[in-house]
Amino acid sequence: MFRIEAEKIDMNKTADSGQIFRFNRIGEDKFELIASDKLLYIKEIKNDAGSLSHYEISCNEYEYKNYWENYFDLKTDYSAFIKDIPKDDIFLNKAVSYSNGIHILNQDKWEMLISFIISQRKSISAIKTSIEKLCCMFGKQIADGRYAFPTPEALACANLHELNACSLGYRSEYIYEAASLIASGKIVLDKLDKLNDKELIESLMRFKGVGIKVANCVVLFAYHRIGAFPVDVWIDRVIKTYYNGSFPINRYKGYAGVIQQYIFFYARNKDRNI
Repeated sequence: MFRIEAEKIDMNKTADSGQIFRFNRIGEDKFELIASDKLLYIKEIKNDAGSLSHYEISCNEYEYKNYWENYFDLKTDYSAFIKDIPKDDIFLNKAVSYSNGIHILNQDKWEMLISFIISQRKSISAIKTSIEKLCCMFGKQIADGRYAFPTPEALACANLHELNACSLGYRSEYIYEAASLIASGKIVLDKLDKLNDKELIESLMRFKGVGIKVANCVVLFAYHRIGAFPVDVWIDRVIKTYYNGSFPINRYKGYAGVIQQYIFFYARNKDRNI
């Protein structure tokens, strides 16, 4: 077991931030996270006064240093991202206060590509359901009743009937084609990391079913390009309601994706004016 200072990250908010679909609360103070083929359990540890002091995670120090520390982006100072928010931007200051503690996770590129193809026109709960069905049917078992995210090769060997059984609808064809391209080696997702943001987005949009919003999500949550600013229905409503149709993205150049997460989390969970 390894312990993390709670001040560095809020696991509950990060799990519910919309960037990850296999990170769930399984008790009052416990979480389960499946990342690619890794299973992690997290427990909140409170001090005698009842306030949160740290988290205990089910790995050793080596695993933490070599994988989870980077995965949770724990070396980044997130306080630096809010210094340029104007005091008169009441909405954004409320969003930051409410969402403080969310980190942009360093997630698997393949898993994020498929997850956000699935995400189109689905609620978060429906996305999670489809992903779990996909993992149970095509993923390797990593613990009792727990399955890794399926490999490109596994999905490339599937047929559309099997994929449709995972509640994927029209997305089944997109997933099969993406899996086939990657399994064949025609596209190597890691090699796209060499591209600049614009080129990366354009390359991802060559996958059938990947539009500008899905591409930006993959760029932000898989390639950790935190300047990306995905616009979904929640972000669009906020921009129209509070920013007269134009959000000042350039003010937050280089880390607009962090601001996007604060806005999304606050708008979806707290603000009832949009």
